[in-house]
Amino acid sequence: MVAIMNEALELMPGQKVLEIGAGSGYHAATIAETIGPDDRVYTVERVESLVRFARENLKRAGYSERVIIIHGDGSLGYPERAPYDRIVVTAAAPRVPPKLLEQLKTEGVMAVPIGNRVFGQELIRLTQKGEKITKESLGGVAFVPLIGEQGHES
Repeated sequence: MVAIMNEALELMPGQKVLEIGAGSGYHAATIAETIGPDDRVYTVERVESLVRFARENLKRAGYSERVIIIHGDGSLGYPERAPYDRIVVTAAAPRVPPKLLEQLKTEGVMAVPIGNRVFGQELIRLTQKGEKITKESLGGVAFVPLIGEQGHES
């Protein structure tokens, strides 16, 4: 799934990427490796123990300078560093979170699973070109729910 999402994002050097849901830090590390050593990945994680776990994993793997982990409500993104060239959401939202869409650059791409808490989810790629947003389904998926102000209720 990490490879599918990364491919959907069309990652390239020079991009600023926002990840929602740090988990173990693995997905952010693959993004950091793809976009290059001079670029940053910002990842927002709501579970404090996962923040610590991801930070430790990324430090051991040599990515702690390239991946910045923020403890917070991922459904709200990280507006402090917006706009982003790419946004990837690793938890299923009931709909595209408007706050994340606001943080996407013109010409940006977002990959986000949309659907119910358990079943009936699909991976959506949103591509913004000027004022126009194109939505494309990349197929059925199963993710944990996105919990937060613009996600599912906790």
